[in-house]
Amino acid sequence: MILRMATPLASKTLFITGASRGIGRAIALRAARDGANIAAIGKTETPHPRLPGTIHEVVAEIEAAGGRGLACPCDVRFEDQVLRAVARTVETFGGIDILVNNASAISLTRTLDTDMKRFDLMHQINTRGTFLCSKACLPALSHSANPHILMLAPPPSLQPRWFAPHLAYTLAKYGMSLCVLGLAEEWKDVGIAVNALWPRTVIATAAVQNLLGGDATTARARHPDIVAEAAHIIFSRSSRQFTGQFYIDEEVLRSEGVTDLSRYANVPDGELLPDLFL
Repeated sequence: MILRMATPLASKTLFITGASRGIGRAIALRAARDGANIAAIGKTETPHPRLPGTIHEVVAEIEAAGGRGLACPCDVRFEDQVLRAVARTVETFGGIDILVNNASAISLTRTLDTDMKRFDLMHQINTRGTFLCSKACLPALSHSANPHILMLAPPPSLQPRWFAPHLAYTLAKYGMSLCVLGLAEEWKDVGIAVNALWPRTVIATAAVQNLLGGDATTARARHPDIVAEAAHIIFSRSSRQFTGQFYIDEEVLRSEGVTDLSRYANVPDGELLPDLFL
């Protein structure tokens, strides 16, 4: 049993990038059940043939779950769009308490198979987008009573096996991880917690379905709700006591007394596939 406030995110404001689907959507809906305000940041405004979900659809889900939603069309590669989304969020909800840097691009390709357009896209969204959104939200976060920044990023490691198979992607994701280290130290005296969260297993998302093995991989994955529940626990903690950490989803749940994780499996009793970087 999780021993903490029933609705710690009530009236808190979350700014979530990549909120229209997958892990971002799951984090938004978990916070909405507490009665949180959520700015859904994403590019998808109209239905995509291969990618389910739009920012407008997730806002409807947020409000049905008990939260308040704001659809913010925004490509995190562009500073003017990010600044506009932050300003709209502050104007609508009065501030920002939590930033979730979830938006990410992936291409698990070796060096000769990685074109520079894809390389640039991953770095612009993953590393640069994380830095930009963090920079843009920091002034508002500094006024929050319990401010958090959370990156969906892996614990950094210099083991060559994490670089050789997909160097470009690893560089882009580790850029997010390094933002955790730098920002956590830079802003600890202000009381802004900056942490990372990464799944122990593959998570059933559109990227897995479309790019990483389809149904066979999805059958060995967990549902995004496990990451959302772990994020909710992190946001419930004191920002002045927990910063600069690289959390693993199931370890966060176990630390709160949750031992049965079977309900998060996409296929009951299926063999789970470990995620990258662990």
